[in-house]
Amino acid sequence: MRSLFAATILVTLAVPALSWAEDAPGQTLKIALREDADALDPSLGRSYVGRIVFASLCDKLFDINAKLEIVPQLATAYAWEDPKTLRIELRPGVKFQDGTEMDAEAVKYSLMRHLTMQGSARRGEISTLDSVDVTGPLTVKLHLKSATSPLLAQLTDRAGMIVSPKAAEAEGRDFALHPVCAGPFKFVERVPQDHITLERFAGYWDAKDIHVDRVIFQPIVDSTARLANLRSGAVDLDEWVIPSDVPTVKADPKLQLLTSPGLGYQSITFNLNHGPRASGPISKDARVRRAFELAIDRDALSQVVFNGLLTPTAQAVQQGSPFYAKSVQPKPRDVDAAKKLLAEAGVKPPVTVTVNVPNSPELIQVMEVVQAMVGEAGFDLKLNTMEFATSLDAADRGDFEAYLIQWSGRTDADGNLWNFVHTGGPLNYPAYSNPDVDHALEAARATTDIPSRAALYEKVAQQQEADLPILYLYGLRNLVGVSRKVGGYVPVPDGIVRLQGVTLAK
Repeated sequence: MRSLFAATILVTLAVPALSWAEDAPGQTLKIALREDADALDPSLGRSYVGRIVFASLCDKLFDINAKLEIVPQLATAYAWEDPKTLRIELRPGVKFQDGTEMDAEAVKYSLMRHLTMQGSARRGEISTLDSVDVTGPLTVKLHLKSATSPLLAQLTDRAGMIVSPKAAEAEGRDFALHPVCAGPFKFVERVPQDHITLERFAGYWDAKDIHVDRVIFQPIVDSTARLANLRSGAVDLDEWVIPSDVPTVKADPKLQLLTSPGLGYQSITFNLNHGPRASGPISKDARVRRAFELAIDRDALSQVVFNGLLTPTAQAVQQGSPFYAKSVQPKPRDVDAAKKLLAEAGVKPPVTVTVNVPNSPELIQVMEVVQAMVGEAGFDLKLNTMEFATSLDAADRGDFEAYLIQWSGRTDADGNLWNFVHTGGPLNYPAYSNPDVDHALEAARATTDIPSRAALYEKVAQQQEADLPILYLYGLRNLVGVSRKVGGYVPVPDGIVRLQGVTLAK
């Protein structure tokens, strides 16, 4: 697994200039995001680009490195006292960006906030957490309802981010407007759809590894504009270079391309039982969903849109993981079989389906290719494009028939599955419920034996293949464009931009 995910570094492109006001004194690193972040609250946030912003703003109890090893961050050590009790020792001398202490009480507060806050997207990740005891100023004990093998992996992401209790209590539901954490950069301002500005936090516990004075994140939805800004020097880093732009980046002596296999996937989620939009034939009959899948040529989709750089997949877990189910593979395109399934389901073409699509050009292109493919099988696929955060809100409300959505992926299979397909999961947009899937996911959490967990996740993949609440299209790959002025950047398979050690030449 480690060899598959080892990052490879390729030569690439140049850095350029946007319509910023004159920079304040000091070094400013400018990062282009493929879309705007959603709520800057680690309990509520769901977007991938939001995780990139959080990496500079909010440290976690644990992190992962380029080898996918779990490493301490705000924690210094941990021990399982028994299968349901995890003791965590905390780093001394850590302060939040408001000057208050990051201690065991703050950790308890943050974990319980993740677990109980209305609308929390972390609840499913730590749902087996029963209580947290503070046993010393820098020691907490997590008591679980049942043994939970993926817990440490969950604490390497937003579930492990610790917020300032003082700020969270003062701001309430508005905390996302003025977030305060214990990361290397503190929040300054946000102009939606334009930029997010963070400044170096002088009191950061690992300040010696932070070498730039501020970071500005700018959402640039159009990939052509992102590339132009990277080449002109307006931004220093583009977190997502689309595959068709790879040759241009590699040919530019001012830039470098950093690549690594990703952990996540792109998928189409179907609304099975989530409100009145779940009333059409594609919601009510798995045969219609199967016909839709059989009309798609995943290999051709990858070739046409992504120059063949992204690997077709039919499951949430990617190749290289010990939990990858070899028995579940993408089905070859078969238009005749798709038409036959529609006939068996008693559905007469054209079958109208509306899919919500985030308004990035490459994702629209993906769905235009899919639109043409499924049209040959009798589907009339209509594209409803919208801003990404708006599409998430629509998914929450059940205001969709189908939804093209990406998941950036986690190191443990539980992080790619539980929230999405366990009954009542916070990201279970289809309102999918299958007791066999629930049982397998729960059993996989309860054991640490890798082969046993792999067998359980294979059952989940096979049942999902039969029910098709989510149609997986292709696995992700990290393609990051960086100015040669940027040094010390280490790509990690989760694709998150970590600024520890990063320098910017003048």
